Amino acid sequence: MNLIPKFDPSKVFLEPWASPELIAWNGQVIFMGLLVCWASGLIGSFIVVRKMALMGDAISHGILPGIVIAFLAFGSLDLAPMLLGACLAGLACSFSIEWLQQNSPIKKDASMAIVFTSFFALGVTMINLQGGHLDLDTSCILYGEVGLTPLAPNLIIGGNDLGNRSIWVMGLICLAIIFLVSLFYKQLLLTSFDAILAHSIGWPVKLIHLLLMMFLALSTVASLESVGVILVVAMLVFPSVTASFFFNRLSAILFCTFPLGIIYTFGGFHLAYWLDCSIAAAMAIIATVCFIFALACGPNSYLWKFLDKKRPSI
Repeated sequence: MNLIPKFDPSKVFLEPWASPELIAWNGQVIFMGLLVCWASGLIGSFIVVRKMALMGDAISHGILPGIVIAFLAFGSLDLAPMLLGACLAGLACSFSIEWLQQNSPIKKDASMAIVFTSFFALGVTMINLQGGHLDLDTSCILYGEVGLTPLAPNLIIGGNDLGNRSIWVMGLICLAIIFLVSLFYKQLLLTSFDAILAHSIGWPVKLIHLLLMMFLALSTVASLESVGVILVVAMLVFPSVTASFFFNRLSAILFCTFPLGIIYTFGGFHLAYWLDCSIAAAMAIIATVCFIFALACGPNSYLWKFLDKKRPSI
């Protein structure tokens, strides 16, 4: 048995778009992948700059008890209570990490690990205590399945069917993130690189950080059911660190989120079609390949700097 299937270009690249039905189905999958990559990449750029790359992983695990508590409070798995519970849990997770860092000798990375494992364990225990009354699969949260995005229920407002609810929610969150990053770019930039200076000129540094964590939680929650924790964390980190090997300015790195998101989504989709594997995992693999290429060949890479040193001066 061959580990890797034979590569057939026509099957891999043309078959998924061979009929209107396949175009409609796979088009929704691609669109959801793009929205997740773009929303997570923009937020992740500021998270990475603040040296909090693991915060996305912490919040994505830490929201689980909030989802369970929201179910117990509202008796429903509807989107609104789930988003509310997850966001509150995400903010509690962020606050706990900050509190541990400032009020104990524990460093930031250790405090993140302690908080997110504790929150996630609490959430899993609460699910088990429900004895099957809560239809929530923890493996779905970890791995997700973006290929099943078209099966999500439709959004109905005033009797009007507006289409796929998951895409609408993720699209609105993505647009909100793009709008807020564009509007408050200077504030996010300064508080990320020099919080002391931002505080000295009267900017609400803690409030800006709290809002950033809230949108991180929102984008994470909206993405989890479709793509899972693995892809969310990958898309928070990979676009910014990959682009940083080619650009030094944060604005250019933010812009690179969009073409990189297209590469990750289409590359991962067709790779998954070839290997018959998880689309989310395949997208993360494509992101890894792009990162390795940037690490080896980017102008800011070690190899480029090494060759530049060896180049004879004129």
